[in-house]
Amino acid sequence: MKKWLTGFSMCWGMFCAIPNPVRRWDEGCYRQMLLCLPFLGGMLGLIWAGIGFLLVRISAPGPIFALCMTAAPWCLTGFIHLDGFMDCSDAVLSRRDRARRIEILKDPHVGSFAVICLVLLALTGYSVWSCPVESGKLWALPLLCAAARGASAAAVLGFAPLESSGYKSMEHGAAPAIGALTLVAAAVALGVWLPGQGILAPLSAAVTAGVVILLLRRNLGGMSGDISGAAITLAELAGSAALLL
Repeated sequence: MKKWLTGFSMCWGMFCAIPNPVRRWDEGCYRQMLLCLPFLGGMLGLIWAGIGFLLVRISAPGPIFALCMTAAPWCLTGFIHLDGFMDCSDAVLSRRDRARRIEILKDPHVGSFAVICLVLLALTGYSVWSCPVESGKLWALPLLCAAARGASAAAVLGFAPLESSGYKSMEHGAAPAIGALTLVAAAVALGVWLPGQGILAPLSAAVTAGVVILLLRRNLGGMSGDISGAAITLAELAGSAALLL
């Protein structure tokens, strides 16, 4: 139990911008940290939904609602997943050889491709959240956040990492990934109880995360935290689109 508490504390401290009241760190708990990621996603999704409910309650103007709902998941995570999306954009769109792409991936400087992709991502998210919203559908946000992070955690646990990845020393294989995939399936299954076709949100998030991970892993030659962040960012957008469109 102590390892799981430490793992959740690590997960909160690394992937959430909300101050962690109990700070713990143990490099031997990376596996537990990743398996806690879907639960943290569910918590962040509840806050995201709560922001939406509040905006609906106060009759916020459409543009304000769209802006807040687009920016909320980025702000709640301290932009860490968005950073991975931008790094992968720079690396992949450079169209250099694989060795050079990996160098670009780890380069702390922001390139033009990252800026262009960020603008397109923000515009797409704003456009999606500008659509009419039934407040009851917002209950799907915790599930789509959990599903996206579960798929990401399964990939980090199951696939061989890049040489430069911080997860290189962690145990990898099919067995460690099964727990994360089980959580993905649970998040999607719970979507059956959502109003309308709410199951489409977590399902779309999980499928999008999986496709993005497979494409980026093939392009870069291994798994990394940046790929995980890019997958979560695009999965949340896809889940939101499925929810509203």
